[in-house]
Amino acid sequence: MNEKLTDYLNDVFAPYDGVKSVAELKADLLTDLQERFRELRDEGKDDETAFQMTVDSIGDIEQTVQEVANSSRSLERQALINFNASDLQKSDFAGVTAHKGKFKGSALRGSDFSGADLTGSSFAASALREANFDGANLTDCTLYASDLRDTSFRQSILVRTNISTSDLNGAKFADVKLTDVKLTMTDLRKALFENCTFDGVDFKYSDLRGLCLDGQTFIGVKFDKAALNEAMFRGATFKNVSFLAPITFSKKYYRAIKTICFDGAMMDKLTYAALKGAKADLSKVTVI
Repeated sequence: MNEKLTDYLNDVFAPYDGVKSVAELKADLLTDLQERFRELRDEGKDDETAFQMTVDSIGDIEQTVQEVANSSRSLERQALINFNASDLQKSDFAGVTAHKGKFKGSALRGSDFSGADLTGSSFAASALREANFDGANLTDCTLYASDLRDTSFRQSILVRTNISTSDLNGAKFADVKLTDVKLTMTDLRKALFENCTFDGVDFKYSDLRGLCLDGQTFIGVKFDKAALNEAMFRGATFKNVSFLAPITFSKKYYRAIKTICFDGAMMDKLTYAALKGAKADLSKVTVI
């Protein structure tokens, strides 16, 4: 009867031969079934009754095996996603799933990542000029110290994404909600932002001089110690936004704040008070 149990499991597990975790499950399950069969025989059940009751006791094992196999294969595929220090210029990664992918120090100029799920992946110190991240999921990704010139982020998912100290000359962010994104110590003067919402974004020490951010929404954003001379926020919305000076409100900082255009902007009372204290021109601002 042990042979019959073995044959039964062989049939169930046949489609998943070679999957390590499934083989381990099969061995454990066979031991459990044999023990259950012996218990039923000791209770006085005949072989056929004991066999059927043993098999019935494990329920829909085929569904469980399939789930284990799918999970194992997914992990095996992910283990192969290591492209660190690779030359992958103009590669087609559109629509791929590459969780925790490794692309550190790689040449990826002109590569297409549109619609890809890149959650947790690292592109630190990579060359990504003219890359396409339209619609890509970049949650928890690292693009720290990378060349992102002329890169497109239209409708990308940017959550806890680290883009600090990167070259964003000509990079375009359109129809994007940036949530808890790090854009610190970055030159953003020639980056393009259209119809974006900045929620919890950190611009600390970044250069935003002359940058046009008209009509954008800023919630819980930090512009602390950032260069903001002649930046434009016409028609923008501000809620709980911080403009902390480098050290104190020096004359130089006051002069810089005065050059910012807030015409038509709407802001909460706290943000308004902070900017008013820094001598910003708020004559055409609406307090909400």
